[in-house]
Amino acid sequence: MFTKVIVLASLPAIMVGLFAVSLIGPWPTYSSHFEGTRYYEQGLADIAAQARESDITSSPGRLEAGWAAVCINPPKPGVPLAGYGDRRGAPSEGVHDDLHVKALALSDGKDTVVFVGADMLLIPENVAEMVREEVAEKTALTANDLYFAASHTHCSVGGFGPGIAAFVTGGKYDPDIPVFLAHAFAQAIVDAYGKLGPAKLAHGGVMAPEFIDNRTRTAPVDAELSYALVERESGERCYLVSFSAHPTEMSGDTMQFTGSYPGFLQEAIKQSGAEAVYLGGAVGSMRSRTPDGPDVFARSKALGEALAERVLGDAKSATFETNLDIASVGANLTMPPLQIRPLSDRWRLSKFAGPLVGLDTDGWVQAVRIGDILFVGMPGDFSGEISVKWKESANQDGRDLWATSFSADYVGYISPDEYYGEVKDEHGNPAYETGLMSWTGPHQEAFFTAIKDHMLAAITSPGQ
Repeated sequence: MFTKVIVLASLPAIMVGLFAVSLIGPWPTYSSHFEGTRYYEQGLADIAAQARESDITSSPGRLEAGWAAVCINPPKPGVPLAGYGDRRGAPSEGVHDDLHVKALALSDGKDTVVFVGADMLLIPENVAEMVREEVAEKTALTANDLYFAASHTHCSVGGFGPGIAAFVTGGKYDPDIPVFLAHAFAQAIVDAYGKLGPAKLAHGGVMAPEFIDNRTRTAPVDAELSYALVERESGERCYLVSFSAHPTEMSGDTMQFTGSYPGFLQEAIKQSGAEAVYLGGAVGSMRSRTPDGPDVFARSKALGEALAERVLGDAKSATFETNLDIASVGANLTMPPLQIRPLSDRWRLSKFAGPLVGLDTDGWVQAVRIGDILFVGMPGDFSGEISVKWKESANQDGRDLWATSFSADYVGYISPDEYYGEVKDEHGNPAYETGLMSWTGPHQEAFFTAIKDHMLAAITSPGQ
């Protein structure tokens, strides 16, 4: 009888414990591969279906281009900044330099792609969805035609998403903010699309190793500063630029909005008489190295101006083309099962924990081809170590590959598979990139490389 009383008294605690384990964890980690899974096979089918929207030809029409920019400084005072959790959602203290969303539309007469670069930490999924809906109402463009990327400045607009995860990086959710951002994005896209006119394009890349470093280990660095230069018949010019250094020269103490070095880079190019659209590169494990200066804003500006000077100088010898085939494919894929490991490589949070804090299980991937330039957009902080491998492979085929991050969604850090087991640093603390923020399982490099290969095959070969 006494034992029965103890069991009955303990039952609520047992039930609570079982509920907590089921909902939060810990659960054993998994090591299974993605090949042959339903979500992977469905992803390949979706890529193939979307790629059929592009007309792939060896005799494309004359290139057309148009571009536009819209200011996205917050519409009300005190909106929190996105980027550093130690701000704890504190209200911003004004604008140091203007934030923008910019769009560059390119068309070969049959296919059109619009590159959308924003001075933001990332491109929130809820904002991207609203943008696609508004753009579809006003143009013939589909989600397949919109290539999103963020500069990844850590001093941009917060309050953009619900959930704990969005709060940590961007402060308290304000439903007016994603609506404001979506309208600004859509306006830039529609304006750029409406300005399409005859143009020519040149592209290149210049190495800038003195301005970038690997912040995690002694390993390769993606030091290429990539650019494409578009010129209309009127002589107007627009640069598309990408670099992989993490814009973290600011800190959580910075409480003013700023585009960081990518914003200053764009402004320096604008001062030369051209527009500039910036796409954050493979920023995972990469950090910026700024020139000397009296304060953080001066150092950030010096970096942006140095990179702009490098682009403008190299572009003087670039060769233009007027007929370039354009193809694009975008797909919303189910990701490998979430595996969040805050403390150990043997234990993970339950599959329900991610959605509870605002993390979903899908991610938008994108690939675009402009002649022999290949763009691959990944839904997170994509590793510069992986992008180096991708670029070397593409270069062997005579292709110029750009890997960019934050393609209309966020699934954490995408790091090399060989480091997946490194969940603690040398001090025994959780490893930020390969542990705490590495959510897509032990084969993420292999998974995203396979997805990249299928996307590029689909938009480079007729009949794929």
